[in-house]
Amino acid sequence: MPSASPGDALPDDRLPTETRIGRVALRVRDLDETTAFYRDVVGLAVLDRDGDEAVLGVDGAAGAAGAERDADPLLVLRRDPDRPERGATDAGLFHAAFRVPSRAALGAALDRVRGRWRLDGASDHLVSEALYLDDPEGNGVEIYRDRPRGEWPTADDGTVRMATEPLDLEGVAAAAEGGSSAAADASDSRLIDRVPPGTDVGHVHLEATSLAAFEAVYVDGLGFEVGMTGPDVRFVAAGGYHHHLAANTWRGRTTPAAGRGLAWFEVVVPDEGALAAIRTRLDGVAADGDVDFAVTERRDGLAVTDADRIGVRVRTP
Repeated sequence: MPSASPGDALPDDRLPTETRIGRVALRVRDLDETTAFYRDVVGLAVLDRDGDEAVLGVDGAAGAAGAERDADPLLVLRRDPDRPERGATDAGLFHAAFRVPSRAALGAALDRVRGRWRLDGASDHLVSEALYLDDPEGNGVEIYRDRPRGEWPTADDGTVRMATEPLDLEGVAAAAEGGSSAAADASDSRLIDRVPPGTDVGHVHLEATSLAAFEAVYVDGLGFEVGMTGPDVRFVAAGGYHHHLAANTWRGRTTPAAGRGLAWFEVVVPDEGALAAIRTRLDGVAADGDVDFAVTERRDGLAVTDADRIGVRVRTP
């Protein structure tokens, strides 16, 4: 997967460089508890709360004093107590990954996790540094920061190379101390308790029943490029990123998603031309008849239900 820059021409069967992940939506049993976790531990701001739904993201007021910023929704939580708990064999979410813009912000996240929750894992992936935890309902969460793209190792074919090595947790924690001092100087505790502007959903990692079906929908249909692969995992991306999506079969999931957990996530493409190309590619995959998935039109784009009954909404900004 060779690196690309915005504006580079890409083949018609590939997504534009500017493609990104948008919101992630979860079905939950306890909306209050889950909202509090993503607010107090992950550091997202509650942007809207109405009955059975909460929307969280980056607060538009979290910028420098006097700066005007639009709020950026990243996560939708929907109360669905009547839906059963996700089954042990069900496909679904491995983790949703919130990407922060600096090591200091990652250190602040580590401080929140250590003080308010429990850290389940931490890894240096060469391209990124990552913290891992589960939310109160067992949904996987990653909080990470990317290293500068020029530092990412690549294989001979240009594919971005990743690994899983121990993370220097104390180095990450020390990076937060400078960020905390800056926040204190700014007299704004939200810079510590909330993720900073520039935070987004960097990638979504799925648990699939079939990697071949995953590739049919997300590579052949949507147009992501395959990056690193293993016998039981695929990483795919647009524009030379290390991965916007991943899928694994590590836990032997064998049935489609049905219970609580991941409801849908968004793939955001830059324009209507990219949407039209996706429609054409998905039509071609459907015509082959090898994979059972569904596509419906939405006002702002497409809704795809993949072979594991996971929902993907493709839209323009």
